[in-house]
Amino acid sequence: MTEATSIGDAVKVLRAGGLVAFPTETVYGLGANARSPAAIARIYALKGRPSNHPVIVHLAELSDIGEWAMDIPPAAWRLAQSVWPGPLTMILKRAAGVPEAVTGGQDSVGIRIPSHPVAQALLRAFGGGIAAPSANRYGRISPTEAGHVREEFGVDSPPVLEGGACEVGLESTIISLVGEPLLLRPGAVGLDRLEALLGPVRRARPGEGPRAPGTTVAHYAPVTPMRLVSSDDLASAVPAGAAVYAFRGRPPDHTGVWLQAPGDPVRYGHELYARMRELDRVRAPVILIETVPQTAPWDAVRDRLARAAAACVGDELA
Repeated sequence: MTEATSIGDAVKVLRAGGLVAFPTETVYGLGANARSPAAIARIYALKGRPSNHPVIVHLAELSDIGEWAMDIPPAAWRLAQSVWPGPLTMILKRAAGVPEAVTGGQDSVGIRIPSHPVAQALLRAFGGGIAAPSANRYGRISPTEAGHVREEFGVDSPPVLEGGACEVGLESTIISLVGEPLLLRPGAVGLDRLEALLGPVRRARPGEGPRAPGTTVAHYAPVTPMRLVSSDDLASAVPAGAAVYAFRGRPPDHTGVWLQAPGDPVRYGHELYARMRELDRVRAPVILIETVPQTAPWDAVRDRLARAAAACVGDELA
C-alpha cells in the first residue's frame, strides 16, 4: 500500500503492527507502535538498520514522558517546556517496560514531541508512542517529501501520510541528559539556545555518550560518490559531467548538472536533502558540494554534509 492514507487508516495499520510513514517538521519518519517489538523489527527489516541502533519515540505531549523515561532531571523539564513541540530529541534514562527494540539494548531512550500538525494528529489519534527513524534505507538521504519515501522503498513502501515539504529539512538536534549534558547531533535547536537553558553543554566526542540515531561517521549519503570541495577548487577545475551544488551560479563551460545553493543556513537546510536527491538521480560520476561556512548557524548542515561525504571514503573518487 503506497497511496496517501487518512489518519484513521494509519492508526489501524499501527494498531495491527504495521508501518506508516508520516511527516514531522524535520524529516519524514517510518513509524511503528513503540510498545511492539515485532512492529519495531519491521522497521529494522525494511530499512536494513542494525538492530543495536536505537530509534526515537515520538509522543504527543509532555504528560506522556513519564511512561517512557524515569529519573528525569529538572534540566530536561526546562528544555522540554521551552522547545517542545519542536525539532529536539532528548536522551533520558529509560523507564521500566520500555522495549529493548526501541533502545538498542541501552538503559536510555530517545524521546521527541514533534510540532508538525499531521504528526500531532496521528500521535493523538493513536494514543501512544510511535517509534520512528527517518523513512529511508539505512545510511541514505532522509526524505523531506512524501514522494521521497515512495521513491526510496518502491513497491515495499508503507502507507504514507501526506504533509508537504518538511519545514526544517534536517533531523532533530539530539542531546543526552543521562549525566552531564552532551550534544550528540546538531540541529535546528542550536548550541546557543541549549546553553541558555541548561548552562554549559559539551559536544560529544566520536563514540562518546549513548548510541543515538544518525550519529555514525558515515550517514545521509547519496548512491553517487560525493565530495566536499572548496570554493577555490570549484573555480579551478570541475570534472567533466560532475553534478554540482554550489553557492555560485553555473559557469558557461560546465557540462553537467549544476544547482545553485542558497546562502541562508535555514533555507539551505530546508532544501539540502531534496537537492541531494535531485543530483543523485542524474547518476553523474561524482557529486561535488561546496563547503559551507565554519560558523555556528551552519553546524547542522556541516554535520550532515560531512557524514554524507564520509560514506564515500574508500571509493575511487573520494
